[in-house]
Amino acid sequence: MTFHTSLPRKELFDIPKGIIYLDGNSLGPPIRGSTDCAGQVIDEEWGRELIKAWNTAGWMSLPQTVGNQIAPVIGAAPNTVATGDTLSIKLYQALAAALSLCPERKFLLSDAGNFPTDLYMAQGLINTMGQGHELRTPAPEDVLDSIDESVAVVFLTHVDYRTGRVHNIDTITRRAHEVGAVTIWDLAHSAGAVPLSVENSQTDFAVGCTYKYLNGGPGAPAFIYVRPDIVTSITPALTGWLGHKDPFAMELKYRPSESTERFRIGSPSIIQFKLLELAMKIWEDVDMKELRSSSVALSTLFIEEVEKRCPSLTLVTPRDPEQRGSQVSFASEDSYAIMQALIDRGVIGDFRQPNIMRFGIAPLYLDESDIISAAKILEEILISESWRDPQYQTVKAVT
Repeated sequence: MTFHTSLPRKELFDIPKGIIYLDGNSLGPPIRGSTDCAGQVIDEEWGRELIKAWNTAGWMSLPQTVGNQIAPVIGAAPNTVATGDTLSIKLYQALAAALSLCPERKFLLSDAGNFPTDLYMAQGLINTMGQGHELRTPAPEDVLDSIDESVAVVFLTHVDYRTGRVHNIDTITRRAHEVGAVTIWDLAHSAGAVPLSVENSQTDFAVGCTYKYLNGGPGAPAFIYVRPDIVTSITPALTGWLGHKDPFAMELKYRPSESTERFRIGSPSIIQFKLLELAMKIWEDVDMKELRSSSVALSTLFIEEVEKRCPSLTLVTPRDPEQRGSQVSFASEDSYAIMQALIDRGVIGDFRQPNIMRFGIAPLYLDESDIISAAKILEEILISESWRDPQYQTVKAVT
């Protein structure tokens, strides 16, 4: 397989020598210059300017700046993406807002493969409201047929976190709108991995995190998109002071901002925002179609190499590249120990219950030689059965 692309751009990342990093779908690696960036905030901005830095260093405008950096990556118009807090909080806000748009309906529709926290947040909101709402979770392949006039909200993760299976945003959003339901898309495993256009799809809400393929760092701020024509009709369930139209008026009554900024809550975490701002500069000249083409080529190569070398493993990711995101997952009853042995050999992926080994394919810092080397090392571990070593059997706190 021959690759003709301007990718990867490994020089932009600080990845330890000898490491093949296949876990960017869980936590992206640091951008080169991140240490200097954080140091500048601490030493020069906070250290010298103190509280003045909210004005002199532009801290107050960082959430809007970063939101507008994220917007083109997800196919949104400028000033439609608000940033801050965590993905769980942004999903909670979106769910509450969506239900307020369909007050007569009682069903929330997701799927059985959704990331657990999304389902937890929905159930928590249902319990808090106490108005008889119910959560439905059909199998992913049955979602489209489950959307009917009884459904208030369809909320789904675009790319399945375990298998990499992709939902069709356009088809599902169109069906939801035909029956009067509101849509929320979780783009945690999509943003920076696959081409997106939330504007063209007409989805009502989209949420996501920035520490995976966007490489914003652990705990990096989340984002929320709200369709511009509905945003001013919504009062968020969590009405924080920075979502106020004039925060420093210090009014006792909440007046929401006129844009998606009304979904902001509290003060931004500046060091994390600065690191994310640095990371997002990479995307200014990344062609998402080229990135997707490289992702498909690399993931296809990985599947071919692993299946050729490791026939005992079972592919759980869709073989059709149109049906998968930018990850490949294999199953084995010994997946956890095998993954620990791989990590020990410098190939970093991760494990998800019950038996899944996940490998994130990030063309910004992976190439053909990385993919082939990773498959060879995996083969060596299986042939030698080195994964049976007792050190690989103990389950760690984070898998």
